Amino acid sequence: MTESALDRARRYQAELVAIRHDIHAHPELGMEEFRTAELVARKLEEWGLEVHRGIGITGVVGILRNGNGQASVGLRADMDALPMQETTGLPYASTVPNRMHACGHDGHTTMLLGTAKYLADTRNFNGTVTFIFQPGEEGLGGADAMLKDGLFQRFPCNSVYSLHNWPSLPVGQIATSPGPRFAGGAFFDITITGKGSHGARPEEGIDPVIVACHLGAALQTIVSRNVGAMDTAVLSVTRIASGDAYNVVPQTATLSGTARALRAEVMTIIGNNLKRLAENIATGFGATAEVDFRNLFAPVVNDPDEARLYSDAAAAVVGEANVQRNAPPSIVSEDFGAMMQDIPGAHILLGSGDIAGLHNNRYDFNDDAIPYGVAVMATVVEKKLPSAL
Repeated sequence: MTESALDRARRYQAELVAIRHDIHAHPELGMEEFRTAELVARKLEEWGLEVHRGIGITGVVGILRNGNGQASVGLRADMDALPMQETTGLPYASTVPNRMHACGHDGHTTMLLGTAKYLADTRNFNGTVTFIFQPGEEGLGGADAMLKDGLFQRFPCNSVYSLHNWPSLPVGQIATSPGPRFAGGAFFDITITGKGSHGARPEEGIDPVIVACHLGAALQTIVSRNVGAMDTAVLSVTRIASGDAYNVVPQTATLSGTARALRAEVMTIIGNNLKRLAENIATGFGATAEVDFRNLFAPVVNDPDEARLYSDAAAAVVGEANVQRNAPPSIVSEDFGAMMQDIPGAHILLGSGDIAGLHNNRYDFNDDAIPYGVAVMATVVEKKLPSAL
């Protein structure tokens, strides 16, 4: 009987779990993943891949060729951790204060390494596989950094694929769809400048706190009154800061937050209206407003043909009943969208079971999901680059 892709991936489980736990214990923030990148590079070299370091500062690219095929497939994983204090108490918990793999990028990196080992062993494809280990996914522009460093000019790909673990989706299940999968994301800071005064004599100043209060409420009208009802968008003010003393009207106040939208055009509407409201409301009170609206994440939009192929690969591994081919999109963001603006591709959610949610200080990637990620990514390569044999 021919060995299944999943059974083959399970052969590597012990080795891959050890790698994952090592990465988990030594988390690094975005664009600082020097130890992780070197671990990745050494493993790829050990398995016979051509390795390129320092792509987009700390990114790593591995190249595996087989046969005479001219097509190339890209597979991408993120490597960075978050500035959080881990509270899991695990034997392999973070050894770095206020650093934690709370989003599962340690698992993503490990699964892509496992896929490289699998394909280097089996060689059941004809063409080139480009393994992309990306830094700085968590809002630090790691995908853009690799692209600006000539990622797809130096390592051409016909298509590119990625995945993200998903708590609450059972292990062994896959969710995806054609079209939008993750929202584009922006962060913003609005600095309001008034005129400071004594707290007992506010008439001598221009109170930026009052401006911030009015503006915070007004910003909530952007989605409800400027974005079409059939579009999905959200704007949240997540921070308001001003003042240092009880009896002083401060000079400045700052509002910060995030906006998300499934279409780039909608994000433009949000940004334009945010600036208009901030400047005009501040002017109405005699203050000024300076807006910094940073569009950090492009929407992740699956190419229909690539989404179908990825779903077919998943179904070959876990069975059709365990693949959601038309799953609803998520309003969270993922900077893989930047790569898919250049190259057609697809993204899937990989079930990681009943574990703590993403960005939670008790989160830990579920090692049981590792063979599924390896098998699905290896299978999509074999389907996209069928062997000449």
